[in-house]
Amino acid sequence: MAGGSRSPGASVTSRVLAVLGAFDAAHPALTLSDIARRSGLPLATTHRLVAELVTGRALARAADGRYTIGVRLWEAGLLSPLHTRLREVALPYLQELYTTVRENVHLAVWDGDEALYVEKVTGHRSVPTISRAGGRLPLHATGVGKALLAFAPPEVIAAHLRRPLRRCTAYTVTEPGRLARELATVRERGWARTHEEMTLGSCSVAVPVRDADGAVVAAIGVAGHSLGAVPQRLVPALRAAADGVAARLAETAQSSTSPVWRTSA
Repeated sequence: MAGGSRSPGASVTSRVLAVLGAFDAAHPALTLSDIARRSGLPLATTHRLVAELVTGRALARAADGRYTIGVRLWEAGLLSPLHTRLREVALPYLQELYTTVRENVHLAVWDGDEALYVEKVTGHRSVPTISRAGGRLPLHATGVGKALLAFAPPEVIAAHLRRPLRRCTAYTVTEPGRLARELATVRERGWARTHEEMTLGSCSVAVPVRDADGAVVAAIGVAGHSLGAVPQRLVPALRAAADGVAARLAETAQSSTSPVWRTSA
């Protein structure tokens, strides 16, 4: 179940959020029964809320009877600082990086216990990967995730290491001690890498993006099946992109009235 509560004291807002939270990258279209099951709400309540959300264009009903996220939420999402500040600033640098490496280029931020992919730049020469803009993947199994996790405050890292770490492949690092040592290495050298930890046959390299105060606010990574025997050869290009994004963010922060985004650790 994606979320929600059967508590009779749940507010209307929490129930609406539970309905919207039923949708994710793996479930972009749902039947009414699917929404009720995944949100944890009674079917009658779900029917009423979904009807109101369709009227308000927050949800849309497809020809096959299933529901999808509506245009009104898409319009609202474009107002998020993640889009208006981070993504728009970073996109030219991501595109330039792609022309250099010709592999999948990712921009991600930390959200909860996952890496939230804000943007992905790819092409017909890139090997398909499971990542997608708006999707989420585990921090400990991805290059961008490790680049974010390594530079978190020590107490946040410790709390994350106490959580169950999902084994995505036989090569995923799930032992807390081993992962802690790897994160220390990432902090020392300034970049992270994975080898078939999220998907068999796929490797990644990533670096952090810092704000004007030096805090890590995002990560840029390259992922693919053909990064070569020495994937760290991509680090200079990644660092150039990250430095460019950081400098541009600092410039826009001085002139922008938009709030700075903050994601939850």
